[in-house]
Amino acid sequence: MTNGVGNNESNINLSEIYWSKYTAPFLKICHRNDPNLNECIKQSINSLRPYLKTGIPALQIPPCEPFHVPQIKINESVGPVSIKSIYTDIKIQGGTSFILKSVKIDIDNNRIILKLYLPRLEMNARYNMEGKILLMPINGTGLARGNFTNIDVEAIIQGEHYQSRRTDETHYRVTDFYVDLDVGQANIHLDNLFNGDDTLSNAMNLFLNDNWKIVAAKIKPALENTISEIFKTISNKFYSKFPLDTLLPP
Repeated sequence: MTNGVGNNESNINLSEIYWSKYTAPFLKICHRNDPNLNECIKQSINSLRPYLKTGIPALQIPPCEPFHVPQIKINESVGPVSIKSIYTDIKIQGGTSFILKSVKIDIDNNRIILKLYLPRLEMNARYNMEGKILLMPINGTGLARGNFTNIDVEAIIQGEHYQSRRTDETHYRVTDFYVDLDVGQANIHLDNLFNGDDTLSNAMNLFLNDNWKIVAAKIKPALENTISEIFKTISNKFYSKFPLDTLLPP
């Protein structure tokens, strides 16, 4: 009969074999006691870039070009923007062109802070909207397109350790994934506003782009929360697959 220690050793060996076979091409291994750990993690993330467009099934990473967001709901009724809108089937292009500016990993507090720069993102979605923007009525259903440039992103990932029943080893779990987006410039176009009235639709699209910062400020919290939840789910699928000592050995 195999004792508990034997099972644990078997699990470690299996996870290490899987890690070596399926993830070696993608990730640079970093050791938690490395004095240059932040730079090592930065290099490891950058090593993933060529594979992100089509996804990395071995690491539970879905295809990122385009990046799919199922739905974003906005219900804003305070201040100059009063809108109820739903965006569905959202496709975002350009995310894999990120420039990773810095990585700060805090081992003691289970926290990771990433700062990135995105030169350009393109978004296509279906929308349904009704409300007012700066007292201007707006309503419509159709296609939404957006181009966003010079985007600074800060991601703060807070986690915790837990003992996995599956491996009987310590794993990392993300408890909070915070994203802050700072967009430099935006251009938005909504098709079929006002039941297809071209004159009103063109005027409203011009108005939206002249006042895009006000509109973006209202959309931003819902967008950030949705992206945060998606990346939290993706991260935890990845972290659940490998023990902490395999991902970040001593």
